[in-house]
Amino acid sequence: MRVTREELLRIIGEQGEGIVLRQLLRLCSVDRTERQGFRHLLSRLVDSGELAVLRGQRYILAGRTAAVTGRLSMHRDGYGFVTPQDGGSDVFIPARALRDNMHGDLVEVNVSPAAHGERREGRIIRTLERGQQTIVGRYESARNVGRVIADDPRISQAIVIPAGAAGKAQNGQVVVVGLTSYPTERRPAMGRVQEVLGWPDDPNVEVLTVVRKYELPSEFPHDALAEARKVARLTDADLAGRTDLRSLTVVTIDGETARDFDDAVSVRREPHGDIRLWVSIADVSHYVRPGSALDREAYLRGTSVYFPDRCLPMLPETLSNGICSLNPREDRLTLTAELLFDGAGVRKEALFYPSVICSSARLTYTQVAQVLDERNPQVIDELGGITDDLAVMEELARRLMVRRHERGSIDFDLPEPEIVIDLTTGDTLSIVRSVRTIAHRVIEEFMLAANEAVAGHLEGQQIPSLYRIHEPPAPERVLAFAELAAGFGHQLDVSEGKVTGTQLQVLLEAALGRPEELMLNRVLLRSMKQARYAAENLGHFGLAAQTYTHFTSPIRRYPDLVVHRILKGQLAGTLSLAEQERLAGALPEIGMHTSRRERVAMEAERELVELKRLQFMVDRIGETFDGFIIGVTGSGLFVELGEFFVEGMIPVTSLQDDYYVYLDKQHSLIGSNTRRLFRIGDRVRVIVVAVSIDRRQIEFSLQEHTPVQQTDAGWEMEIPKPRRPVGRRPSGNQSGEDRKQTGGRGPKGKSGGRRKAGKRR
Repeated sequence: MRVTREELLRIIGEQGEGIVLRQLLRLCSVDRTERQGFRHLLSRLVDSGELAVLRGQRYILAGRTAAVTGRLSMHRDGYGFVTPQDGGSDVFIPARALRDNMHGDLVEVNVSPAAHGERREGRIIRTLERGQQTIVGRYESARNVGRVIADDPRISQAIVIPAGAAGKAQNGQVVVVGLTSYPTERRPAMGRVQEVLGWPDDPNVEVLTVVRKYELPSEFPHDALAEARKVARLTDADLAGRTDLRSLTVVTIDGETARDFDDAVSVRREPHGDIRLWVSIADVSHYVRPGSALDREAYLRGTSVYFPDRCLPMLPETLSNGICSLNPREDRLTLTAELLFDGAGVRKEALFYPSVICSSARLTYTQVAQVLDERNPQVIDELGGITDDLAVMEELARRLMVRRHERGSIDFDLPEPEIVIDLTTGDTLSIVRSVRTIAHRVIEEFMLAANEAVAGHLEGQQIPSLYRIHEPPAPERVLAFAELAAGFGHQLDVSEGKVTGTQLQVLLEAALGRPEELMLNRVLLRSMKQARYAAENLGHFGLAAQTYTHFTSPIRRYPDLVVHRILKGQLAGTLSLAEQERLAGALPEIGMHTSRRERVAMEAERELVELKRLQFMVDRIGETFDGFIIGVTGSGLFVELGEFFVEGMIPVTSLQDDYYVYLDKQHSLIGSNTRRLFRIGDRVRVIVVAVSIDRRQIEFSLQEHTPVQQTDAGWEMEIPKPRRPVGRRPSGNQSGEDRKQTGGRGPKGKSGGRRKAGKRR
């Protein structure tokens, strides 16, 4: 082989659109004995980033492809996607190009030009930062070495543990391993056991696994605990300069198991149909001073994390459940938003001031619903005069709901799971749908109103602040959702690549009560961008709010604590120009950090809930349940059980009676011979066939199928010729695939796992 590196690059560069290996061998006059060395040269040039490989194994100069930098997200089946840091659609990375990388790596990717309508594909040319330093998994011992199988199915590589590096780990135990080397094409990843968590069936180990996996702080440092102990009670000096609201009838409304109460409300009917609302929020900033040990730890955590049976609080319990919690019949320091609304729900006045309150009662959502929805005479008698205030609260909340609806706010009223735990054993007793009542609506509307009022006030004063922003969905996501909705007869005008909240609201309302309702809500929610914290006000698309912030939960969210400090400084006149300049410089990083911590907390909460679901179903293999189809793909039918908040899949390969074809526009499977049709919303009876905790999947088999009545008589039912089989004729055995996507907002949590609706907006 006589071709040099420079000549090879020149030859490839002259081809423009890329060249395949066979053409290169001919142009470079490479004979059979030289081919292996030639291929090695090509591989080195690809690995060094000088060449890129397009679809069809075409080689091209790397400079002629687009390069992006982003985080690698692996799929359990071996392929991955890179999410660009600067925005844009994800880049698909085939499994063959991922032997040297792991989930979470920050990488640079050469992106191949994509044909119209096809996804972008790329090849990793450089690993900029490793995403994994430690891995949690199950230890397996061998004669001289061991290995760790990662708990995260997205980490498919086993970690080799050399002799002497396993510590006291026993075969089958869950461990934390620190990586000492990363995988390459010729060598697996290697590591050393740093911590033995215990046996996998121990509920405490399950929580510890998630805590270590997401690197969640679980213990407070001694200096933070010492500071918390010093502020265990109120003094007369604490009350100085505060508006005394202890004569008002103030109540907290939370879940039954809540232990920290950071918001209290009070109302009064005014002349001309107006209603005055007081939203008093725990004044955490009075106790957690900037730069203190408590402040450093709260910033590090960013948010409280809520698991089904416990909470990892942002602040020590001395504060979160003690002096900062608005416990009934105890004086507490607060920051109050006093708002006056007219009969149409329009805000006429807004006042803000430090205050002191004494909560008259600690109410639960159940109690309030029994008063407002059920008119339960016993509960009404127990609460006495408070019930009159609750009626006024409901009236105001409904005004605010109508007002928000009119401006185009989108309400995803999706059901959420509530895990019922045996607190003595940690076992899952049941999974039920959380009940959402007018009581939840009342608190949600009042908190939204207070957050919006505070944001508008600070922006009006031209004070640097931290906003809660929610940007409009990306045009490609809007288009994809519009195409999906059109398959069910719902039209969405996306001619300009944009959509308004009102348009989406109208579409969701049209789907109410129809088989596709749940699916459209979920897909639309996943199409939305994530809300985040930022120093720049970009508005809140989902709430149709021009200005919005988080002010109402400083016990559990650091951004709320930041906003409290800014508001108190503005009210006291202590925000000098120098301090405002300091804030303007610090707030962008605070916004990015707290947004990251929120996402980590949500992922950890979601993972533990999913684990509890799977464990709950393991003991039910072979049992029969009623459910309904919530999704259809070429791989099979996704089914949600009616009795429990659990989803699983019926693989298309298990449908033995026919060869099934997937109709993408109708989101249906249809039998080629029987013309049997499976559609979203169909009722089914299924048998639990298998539960894989390692792969996070549940497999069902079909027992009975009851099609629902569809209103779309114009659906085209002609069976197209499939480009590739998506089912099979009934012969032989073949395993199916399962894919589960989860989405949804994670509203406010309370200790013990109960959640208050709408607080993560």
